[in-house]
Amino acid sequence: MMKIARVFARKTSQSPGDELAFYDVPGLFPPEVDEVHISVTFTYDLFKAEYLAREWKRIAPVKTGGPATGMKGEEFVPGMYLKKGITITSRGCIRRCWFCSVWKREGPIRELEIKDGWIVQDDNLLACSDSHIKQVFEMLKRQPHRAEFRGGLDVRLLKEWHVELLAELKPKRIYFSYDLPEEFDFLNPAGKMLQEVGFTKSSCSLRCYVLIGFPGDTLEQAEIRMWQVIDAGFFPMAMLYRNEKGETSPQWRKYQSGWVRPIIVGAKIKEHAT
Repeated sequence: MMKIARVFARKTSQSPGDELAFYDVPGLFPPEVDEVHISVTFTYDLFKAEYLAREWKRIAPVKTGGPATGMKGEEFVPGMYLKKGITITSRGCIRRCWFCSVWKREGPIRELEIKDGWIVQDDNLLACSDSHIKQVFEMLKRQPHRAEFRGGLDVRLLKEWHVELLAELKPKRIYFSYDLPEEFDFLNPAGKMLQEVGFTKSSCSLRCYVLIGFPGDTLEQAEIRMWQVIDAGFFPMAMLYRNEKGETSPQWRKYQSGWVRPIIVGAKIKEHAT
């Protein structure tokens, strides 16, 4: 069996931690491997990836890939480029959001072979066929941990039967997304359906990514969107826009810090309710 070293330009909470996952140059005692894969998630890490590739090619033949390179994703291999427990059952998206590279890189929705895992990280799971979605939920029922939907479910696609499946599954966390103005009209109906089957923002299980800091955004407008999400029944999590260089302003970073930490956000929700 081929031994592949996976080298990552940046370590995140989703990165694998096995003995063949690396985050720097080979070091004094490099591993004996047949091939090296440099994985780059963010465009602002491409320069570092080039440096890592030069260093690792002394060890074995190098291939560079990942979302930042524009490479289209292949079949998902559990534990290869993401930590154990994460699964991707589909790639691509039916949307063409201006700030997102998924539709440019992956194209429209394509369903993959469903691999075991309890953290679902699809680009747009609810855009898949009904049969695929139902099979994903069946897979999640047999996992050793409670399910999490981290991909940011498309609130515009949520249907009553999706909510029924979620209620039966009782996932640890569900993430939706509020990125565009046209999504606002779908927040309240979605929040109402989910709350009727027992999900609450106070338990932090019903979360919603909120894009902030994009060109033309203001702190006042971002604040309005945060409270819109809360009033709709979701626990908001600020997602700060970065350009291709990874640049953000100190002002927006400071604002995000007050809307990304569950303890702080929870205190705001509690105060707002009194």
